[in-house]
Amino acid sequence: MKIPYINLSLQWNKEKKKLLPLIEKVFQKGNYVGGEEIKKFEKNISNICHTKYAVALNSGTDALLLALHLAGVKRGDEVITPPNSFIASTSVIVHLGAKPIFVDVLPDQNINPDLIERAITKKTKAIMPVHLTGRVCEMNKIMNLSKKYNIPIIEDAAQSVGSKLNNKMSGSFGNLGCFSAHPLKNLNGCGDGGYLTTNNKNFYLKATQFRNHGLSNRNLVKKFGFLSRMDVLQSVILNYRIKNLKKTITTRRKNAKLYFENLNQKKIFFPKEKKEEFNTYHTFVIQVNNRDKLIRYLASKGIQTAIHYPIPLHLQPAAKYLNYKKGDFPVTEVQAKKILTLPIHQNLKEKEILYIIKNVNNFFK
Repeated sequence: MKIPYINLSLQWNKEKKKLLPLIEKVFQKGNYVGGEEIKKFEKNISNICHTKYAVALNSGTDALLLALHLAGVKRGDEVITPPNSFIASTSVIVHLGAKPIFVDVLPDQNINPDLIERAITKKTKAIMPVHLTGRVCEMNKIMNLSKKYNIPIIEDAAQSVGSKLNNKMSGSFGNLGCFSAHPLKNLNGCGDGGYLTTNNKNFYLKATQFRNHGLSNRNLVKKFGFLSRMDVLQSVILNYRIKNLKKTITTRRKNAKLYFENLNQKKIFFPKEKKEEFNTYHTFVIQVNNRDKLIRYLASKGIQTAIHYPIPLHLQPAAKYLNYKKGDFPVTEVQAKKILTLPIHQNLKEKEILYIIKNVNNFFK
């Protein structure tokens, strides 16, 4: 049996009969930038995330960059964030001339809120928690710090569309929420895409201008902006796939339940879902000893896995100038040697999940 980590071609084969006419309609109309499909997508997202506004962009990375810019982050400022995310979470801070201030994580891989306060300085201009794997961070504690110190919260919600904490939606806690529609995400386009959410009308209006060069109209620019528009073709695909998002999440949660109930918990660690959480399982990450040997063993059985992420951000060559060193964030560093992402996507069959479980457990016998 061969089980790929992700199977986008299978997703396309299931959807193409309905998607192809929608795609053809875009080309027939000849409207590739802006318009009603973009507005429809933004309304769909604001409804899902329970926010007043959503802004369609061309990537989750641009969503983070724009959100930090809207929050007033500039050269010389500091932004608190965890060191175990994808590189984009840190690169956007650096590109604005600010400094990432890393804070270690909990066993569930999300930022440890009890360590944030000691990292706050007069230069701190934003806190950017990352809802890794589809699990919302402990936002109540983080929001309390935000209020105490009057520091904006930028949610890196790239992996967590549809996730909830205490029945509150990912992307609706902070001043701005930032999402990705990359092909590997639960709500995925056929290429790069992203969006941000907010309840702040001023942020919304500025974001819609900044994503389009800063244009107030076709010929007037009051402040130079960026180019980060979602194209119509992606919005059409995403508007179609939004209809299946609940089913996608339900299936991923069902797959996670199989892992929870059947993996050998004496040898394999994975954080359980707490009663106040509703996790959407963008990834299903286990933490094990002999991780690399397990990868090779599973590959010999036809099972493809991934690591999110093997090199912590503070130990990347690009971060050398920040003067962090090994041992600065021990939980992150230990996890980086143990974490392994198992296939979890919605197109897996139950027998495939059980086959993965059987082989993982067999490895530890």
